[in-house]
Amino acid sequence: MKIAAAQSIITSDIRENGRTIRELIVQAATQGARLVNFCEGALSGYAKAQISSPESWLDLDWTTHDAELAAIAETCKRHNIFAVIGSAHALPAPPPPCNSQYIISDTGDLTGRYDKRFLSNTELSGWYTPGIHPVTFEVDGYHFGCLTCIEVQFPELWMEYERLGVDVILFSSYGIRSFFQIALRAHAGFNCLWISGATPAQTAHEGPAGIIGPHGKVIAHCAAEQRSQLAFATLDRNDPLFDEALHKAKPWRRLARQGDIYRDKRIKSEG
Repeated sequence: MKIAAAQSIITSDIRENGRTIRELIVQAATQGARLVNFCEGALSGYAKAQISSPESWLDLDWTTHDAELAAIAETCKRHNIFAVIGSAHALPAPPPPCNSQYIISDTGDLTGRYDKRFLSNTELSGWYTPGIHPVTFEVDGYHFGCLTCIEVQFPELWMEYERLGVDVILFSSYGIRSFFQIALRAHAGFNCLWISGATPAQTAHEGPAGIIGPHGKVIAHCAAEQRSQLAFATLDRNDPLFDEALHKAKPWRRLARQGDIYRDKRIKSEG
């Protein structure tokens, strides 16, 4: 199964962002991808960047936002591809929106939404409302989960998804700087997961969008240039490159975390 990580240009114009997203979805589908994920705020714009203040959410054209989301869903249906779109999600007043990832299926249905749970101190000061639950979904026998930006700093979230049986985490961020790049490789290697990291084109100089294998190494990445583009990789559990990570390390670590193998040894030793 082929997937793509998007590195898209984000503007303050929701219609323009929608056009960019649809063009990249078509490009991904044309090259055989079954899923493509986009960065934080890819459609709506992101706080402190395209959204200048918390009060600016009041001026956001949510009708246009929803229309663009519907057009994106129609593109997914037409081209038989899943897409995960980073964007704000409006809540009833007075709370600010959630920082979300919309999950759109290859039938054009909105099948789920992940709301970022761990917000920064700044994001909590009127920019966003935190989410509550992890979210998983399946495509062609592979299980996916979603995390966003600063959540890279909370290992328990990545371990939670590993316990839920997730194969791939779709990471949406407004920038994947050096520290994030290192942390993502570590999370992939520790939990034996693929990670698809999406970022805006205008922050690509900090670290490009790309895909990391379950062995903790980058297997595909975009160029560090300010232009919209995609990184592609194929998910294959039987790829010899991932044999040790998926078929040796992953099951052994699950046994180790359960602890029974160590308790048995300790009892024999004490006896």
